[in-house]
Amino acid sequence: MTAVIPPRVRPGERVGVCAPAGPIKAERLARGVARLGEAFRVTVAPSLGAPQPADAPPYLAASDAQRADELGALLRDPDVRAIILARGGYGLMRILPLLDPDALRRDPKPIVGFSDATALLAWAHSAAGVRGIHGPMVGQLGELPVSDAAYLIALLSEPRAPGVRPWRLETTGSGTVRGPVVPANLTMASLLVATPWPVPLAGAIALFEEVNEKPYELDRYLTQLILTRTLTAAAAVVVGDLTRCTDPAPPLGEPGAHPTEALRTIRERVAAAQKPCAVGAPVGHGARNEAIPFGAAAELDLDHGTLAILEPAVA
Repeated sequence: MTAVIPPRVRPGERVGVCAPAGPIKAERLARGVARLGEAFRVTVAPSLGAPQPADAPPYLAASDAQRADELGALLRDPDVRAIILARGGYGLMRILPLLDPDALRRDPKPIVGFSDATALLAWAHSAAGVRGIHGPMVGQLGELPVSDAAYLIALLSEPRAPGVRPWRLETTGSGTVRGPVVPANLTMASLLVATPWPVPLAGAIALFEEVNEKPYELDRYLTQLILTRTLTAAAAVVVGDLTRCTDPAPPLGEPGAHPTEALRTIRERVAAAQKPCAVGAPVGHGARNEAIPFGAAAELDLDHGTLAILEPAVA
């Protein structure tokens, strides 16, 4: 499927904020909404200002029905020109069957999120044929450098290809790899295999990030992607932040808390899949989180350690 690039969001237009996964603290929400309010008018879903429902598990912002209804209302609202998730956590996979892709197909608008929101970006791409943005959510916006928030706003409002990113990538392999850049949380990419909404990694430059997963768990997810021929169908792998991906209690008590263990695990699995690899993208749960158009044409230069994004996030 050829995915549609949604229209730009003009300054002063309305963006919607909802929490289709986990709950968010009021102060984090307020800081992020204030950042967005510098460029856009912001509509916040009703559940974000209400006490957490007693019938919802503590790891979900509200019931499945309410979370799906609030997201659906923003998809259907013609005044809402983009949807930015409040936070990730867990829960988006639960509501994917409740969402109406026709609403997004009729009125394409960028959806912004990462981590657990990988599931929603994959749904938008495969079910509705609309590209989203893998980028900071509202709860993270108030904690990132001002430049990252400004870059997300520019990506939403300016129909320009980002071009060569100012990253220092450490690469294995040589030559140039071309394909759509598909950023994803590694766990979610693994769990979405064989669902109706898999992360579209065939021919892609896969950009993986992760948080709070032990090295052997990273191994598990990548091995699943290899065994299902998902990773072997990709063109290359770029590694973003691996935040707190250590093992404080490894088997046999061997040292496992060193942060390089996670990266070594990923490099070994990517090599086993016989794919080139680049490391160092400021994307994920770390101190930076640069927004990336999901599925945009890109070029990875392994000789010079650069990634160029050749298409805009909005039209």
